[in-house]
Parts: sequence; structure tokens; C-alpha cells
Amino acid sequence: EKKQHEETETQFKELVEKMKAALADKAKDVRVTFRLTDSPACLVADEHDLSGNLARMLKAAGQAAPESKPILEINPDHPLVQKLKYEEAKFADWSHILFDQALLAEGGNLSDPSGFVKRLNEMLLNA
Repeated sequence: EKKQHEETETQFKELVEKMKAALADKAKDVRVTFRLTDSPACLVADEHDLSGNLARMLKAAGQAAPESKPILEINPDHPLVQKLKYEEAKFADWSHILFDQALLAEGGNLSDPSGFVKRLNEMLLNA
């Protein structure tokens, strides 16, 4: 199983690098994960960073929370991620949509909700 995971990570290395570049302003890192089953992606905090929920709770309580970027983990078995592997024209838009979906799934707030809706609508119209 470990060997299969390493092979999958190698197959998705180029996709991960492209997503890192596309999401440089939002994500600290992008990596492949094998713990997701239904979701295309999730956000996790780095080892020494606050989780998104803890940072939101501190801010809501009026406390200062250090700004940190989350790590985007992608599910290599999900059809959206597999489609993104071969996407060229709208790669950045798809990457941002996956990031924003992961942010919403963890209970976060979008920094640009109208941009998310616009991107999503364009993708749906072109599908």
C-alpha cells in the first residue's frame, strides 16, 4: 500500500506543483492525501500553525490570531482532481474553486464570495 501511495504521489507531482503556483497567495502548500473518500480536497494547518477554527474563535473573542496559510490536501481518486490533472485553459480557476470549497467545508468564510460565485458559474456554463 505504501508503494502504491508513493506511485500516486509521483503521478500527481506535476499537478501539485501547478496548484502550488496557482494558489501561492492562499495556500502554504499543496499535497496529495489518502484519507479523503468523498471530498476532492481539504484544508489542514501546518504543524505549528493554528487551525482555521481556532483562529476564527480567537478573532471572534477579540483576540489576535497570527495569520497563516493552510495546506491544501487533494484526493487523487476524486473525479474533479483527476479532471484537473488534464486541464489547461481554466486550471487556475478550478484550483481556486477547489480551495474555496475546502474552506467552506471546514466552516471558513470566503475572502471573495462574489469571485467564487463568478468562477463557479463560468465553469458550470462551460461544462
